[in-house]
Amino acid sequence: MRHPTPNPSPDRMAFTVLTVNVHKGFTSFNRRFMLHELREAVREVSADIVFLQEVLGTHERHASRVANFPAQPHYEFLADSIWSQYAYGRNAVYDKGHHGNALLSKFPIVHFENHDISVSGPERRGMLHCVLQPPTLAMPVHAICVHLGLQEAHRHRQLHRLAALVRSLPEGDPVVVAGDFNDWRGRAHNLLSREAGLREVFVHSLGRAVRTFPAPMPLLPLDRIYVRGAAVHTPLALPRQPWNRLSDHAPLAAEIAL
Repeated sequence: MRHPTPNPSPDRMAFTVLTVNVHKGFTSFNRRFMLHELREAVREVSADIVFLQEVLGTHERHASRVANFPAQPHYEFLADSIWSQYAYGRNAVYDKGHHGNALLSKFPIVHFENHDISVSGPERRGMLHCVLQPPTLAMPVHAICVHLGLQEAHRHRQLHRLAALVRSLPEGDPVVVAGDFNDWRGRAHNLLSREAGLREVFVHSLGRAVRTFPAPMPLLPLDRIYVRGAAVHTPLALPRQPWNRLSDHAPLAAEIAL
């Protein structure tokens, strides 16, 4: 199991992050419930910070119909005994339950706030801002888990909201933004770089965003990891299996050094 990398310097450390849209625990087209297998795959990566989108808080209908459906919220089920700290931001609420973004952390979460960035219409979207305090670091780390809209006009407004949030944070504090951006046109990179000083890990390293959707045969680069204030950020390769059958999105992972 990988643990947070200790360092005697109060302003130097490294940690790993993982982001995945868990599709409420189901595979593409809701064919199979895979949350138990997904938990094992997340554990295998053993990231220090895990960004989750479309994670269920509760769903009464699934709980009564789906075998092995956990009694607790899915973010708690995924955190289990590995990630002692977690936060949840409820985005979509319906008659039988709700879902949203969640963050699992091996570092203390000293504060969190969920920002509703929904635009008019049925799509409910949010960004979950967590302030983490690694014990070996003098300053906090800001982790922002996002899930943006399907319509480009909505995403444009939401990206400006995200940039404004990042600009409002203390200039010296490191920031990691990860999640499902639904940005298949690649419009987010320049905007977030220009307005918030954010750099996408895979674009910086490989020259392009990584295709993550649909997971069985990825065609669209929807998921991202952006950083600010990192000395080094390195993409981590994840195996195609079992991730290609656990959700409708493939995950992304990276190591961040401050």
